[in-house]
Amino acid sequence: MATLALSTSTPAPQAAAPANPDRASATVWVAVFAAMIGAFMAILNIQITNASLLNIEGGIGTGVDNGSWISTSYLIGEIIVIPLTDYLSRVFTFRNIMLAHATLFAAFSVACAFTHDLPSMITMRGLQGYFGGVLIPMAFTLVFTKLPKAQQPIGLAMFSLAVTFAPAIGPTIGGYLTENYGWQTIFFVNVIPTAVMVALLYVTLERQPMQLGLLHEGDWFGIVTMAVGLSALQAVLEEGNKDDWFGSPFIVKLAVTAAVSLTLFIWNELVVEKPLLRLRLLARRNFGAGTLAATLLGFGLFGSVYLLPAYLGQVQRYNAEQIGNVLAWTGLPQLVLIPLVPKLMQRFDARHIAVVGLALFAASAFMNTTMSLDYAGDQLWIPNMVRAVGQALTLAPLSAVGLGSVAPQDAPAASGISNMMRNLGGAIGTALLATIVTKREQFHSNIIGQSVDLGREEVRTRIAELTNYFLAHGVPDPAGARHQAIIALGNTVRRQALVMAFSDTFVVLGIVLALAAVAILLTRKAKAAADAGGAH
Repeated sequence: MATLALSTSTPAPQAAAPANPDRASATVWVAVFAAMIGAFMAILNIQITNASLLNIEGGIGTGVDNGSWISTSYLIGEIIVIPLTDYLSRVFTFRNIMLAHATLFAAFSVACAFTHDLPSMITMRGLQGYFGGVLIPMAFTLVFTKLPKAQQPIGLAMFSLAVTFAPAIGPTIGGYLTENYGWQTIFFVNVIPTAVMVALLYVTLERQPMQLGLLHEGDWFGIVTMAVGLSALQAVLEEGNKDDWFGSPFIVKLAVTAAVSLTLFIWNELVVEKPLLRLRLLARRNFGAGTLAATLLGFGLFGSVYLLPAYLGQVQRYNAEQIGNVLAWTGLPQLVLIPLVPKLMQRFDARHIAVVGLALFAASAFMNTTMSLDYAGDQLWIPNMVRAVGQALTLAPLSAVGLGSVAPQDAPAASGISNMMRNLGGAIGTALLATIVTKREQFHSNIIGQSVDLGREEVRTRIAELTNYFLAHGVPDPAGARHQAIIALGNTVRRQALVMAFSDTFVVLGIVLALAAVAILLTRKAKAAADAGGAH
């Protein structure tokens, strides 16, 4: 069977012309499918711990304040390696990087299950994210470098399924496994899919000579400043809300480090002859606007996956499995809808499809802006279905618009930028939305608290009713029952304030997604895939 050449620096030997140049060979499709497994698993592991953090924190003996590093460390590892992917694949070859990183991704996933303290968990999760991170842009690169133009929408739909379905289904898988088999099992789910992926890529990717000489030409200053800057920025975003942002000297130091390092990185990338990231690609109208839209989409994708579990857990007291069951109705419909998107892209302008998708995604957020204490799983069903349709219609057309005009030789570099910015948008979105929830909860608590005055007859009546309730349910003395009644009333106020805070936050989410649609409207019409592929 023929094998697939994937060197991005030297062309593969010229093969005999295929019978149909508009169709990729079976070998290419096997490689693309295998790469999509890797992208799916890498993205899945960003969210798979979200619904199970309390269980993991208890298992390794750490508290809620430090447990967020379980997610943060994975994202830091991933966001550092994504921009490095193009350079690594040129030095060590696409095949070697894919196989080595996929194998180590599975190995460090298993290692996470055997950790017993926070430092070792942070280390293993960081390495898991680093080795898994390359699987995302490499899958994306395969679509634009190896599939004919006419078949790229199919590849993009497969990538879209990985990017949008994985975050939605991650908490469902994690919650089910945690509640039924223990939190350690969520780290074993990577083993079998990754083994299948490695086996398929081993027989479909052609061996290419490594170009170790490129190590001497590496943009090492750019690599160091990018790694330091992105790591510090990610830590600021993840820990800022918990540590009161710039009220914390630690956060201030991290923010200054991030600002200085990233400024030096951007300056370096614009002046050196062979930059790590070719930022000048962003000057191209479609790629620049498409990357902006992808960043805002990342804000929405990761932000919504943060908000819904947080609301269900904090307000409705759902456990991990119950949260996963609610979110499943965002993920499962996409299995049916996303495969239909390539057909739509053949008939309609990709920009219009992306705008409709983003509009539906935004609408699903606005539908959650009038929540009440009774707003739970059943009430979220329709918004989640609308969100599922919107997400299904968004990523593949958006990618086609943003990267469709990029030359194949620029695709690896463009892929690294686009995927990094989407993940960075997700990190910014999660941090910003968490902060908004906290600040708006404090605001609404103060407003509601002004009405909860013991001088008011309604408040005294409510406390009396609650006091009688606690007396009838085991509290022996009236003073203790009254104390419990006041606590219960305070908890009711806080729950109501939280509901209103989450409602406000969904407004922000909807506005950001609407801005993403505006960014798409700034692009030019992309050449139809069918036309580019030589359709009649």
